Amino acid sequence: MRKLPSVLARTLTSGTSGSPVLPDMSEGHLPIHVNNVRSRLRDIVGASTNWRDHVQAMQERKALHTLLAKRQEDLPPRRMKDSYLEVILPLGSQPEIREKYLNVHNSVRFGRILEDLDSLGVLICYTHTKQEMQPRSPLSIVTALVDKINLCKKIIYPDCDIKFTGNVSWVGRTSMEVKMHMLQLHDGDYSPVLDATFVMVARDPENKRPAFVNPLVPESPEEEAIFKQGELNKLKRIDFSTASLLKMAPTAEERKIIHDIFLNTLDTRTVSFRSRKLPPNSVWMEDAKLKGLQICHPQERNIFNRIFGGFLMRKAFELGWATACSYGSSRPFIVSVDDIMFQRPVEVGSLLLLSGQVCYTEKNYIQVRVHSEVYDADTREHQTTNIFHFTFISENEVPQVVPKTYGESMLYLDGKRHFAAIMKDI
Repeated sequence: MRKLPSVLARTLTSGTSGSPVLPDMSEGHLPIHVNNVRSRLRDIVGASTNWRDHVQAMQERKALHTLLAKRQEDLPPRRMKDSYLEVILPLGSQPEIREKYLNVHNSVRFGRILEDLDSLGVLICYTHTKQEMQPRSPLSIVTALVDKINLCKKIIYPDCDIKFTGNVSWVGRTSMEVKMHMLQLHDGDYSPVLDATFVMVARDPENKRPAFVNPLVPESPEEEAIFKQGELNKLKRIDFSTASLLKMAPTAEERKIIHDIFLNTLDTRTVSFRSRKLPPNSVWMEDAKLKGLQICHPQERNIFNRIFGGFLMRKAFELGWATACSYGSSRPFIVSVDDIMFQRPVEVGSLLLLSGQVCYTEKNYIQVRVHSEVYDADTREHQTTNIFHFTFISENEVPQVVPKTYGESMLYLDGKRHFAAIMKDI
């Protein structure tokens, strides 16, 4: 850390201040090995480990419709500690699992951490909604949104044990907010690495319609504050969506920013609106992108035989990281992940197209947007599945990214909005 600029060190050690502090719920809870999380999920929904059996397994789930609650009031309320789980990733004590998580820089692959967080979030929600007399859950619980993931450590070490903790922090009628924390063992103590907030939704056994979930009852002032924060997070998401540049025009201040960029790129020798000139230490936005293609094989399926959301996040992150790396010409470090909306599921066999775009830069920071879509070879249609937003920080100051078209200007403003929200949060 001594070799890094002060802004980098300050950002990556600041943590996530301002969030309500969760009371200790660890007493009496035995940690789960990370390799057992997916197997527990399969047992809960009755999913088969064999791809050829998935059709029969899904047919058997149809009979669980009768177990769904007709009203939320019919379900017993739960406490936050009822859904609390601990998961251990023993990178230090079990070196044989280390290689899966290792990157070329001798640190942990953050994309693998995203996969583990996604699986844990779903398991926490199934723990919240578990009915003692039902061996299999009638609910299909899927990730709807990654609200935010904020990191407070630059490096995740590949030879030290990691602990994930989490619980349901807010509940609507069919949705649940999950807060998770990741810690790493150093000198006998676990120190924080990141905080994550996911939103999960419950659907019927066939994953077609919404289903009610157990209400949540806070038990202390601390839990009341956490629950209230969950409600505020929901309202913030609604406000952010309402003000989307796909729905509303930019503000007067934002219009001025775009017009100033336009004037700054005009070629003064020609006095023409069409003649543009790139300012010093800048890169046209059209030259700051990378693309990738992924064939979605059965190996990457989830318990409902669609492509695992954690896999999509890992692939999007790795492309986003590569985009930031090629743009800044040095190794970037992830600062935050936010506002990942799962708009539609990705079917096994799909052609997944990923496009990474640097959409905003400021000093050492690089804001990257990754757009994912599936391509149907029969109809030749493209359908958006996800939009990912990643904030990276580089060791050196990076060039300014400059939009040329109106569409690129909207991407620039959207990236600026996301960056401002992240900086305010951390």
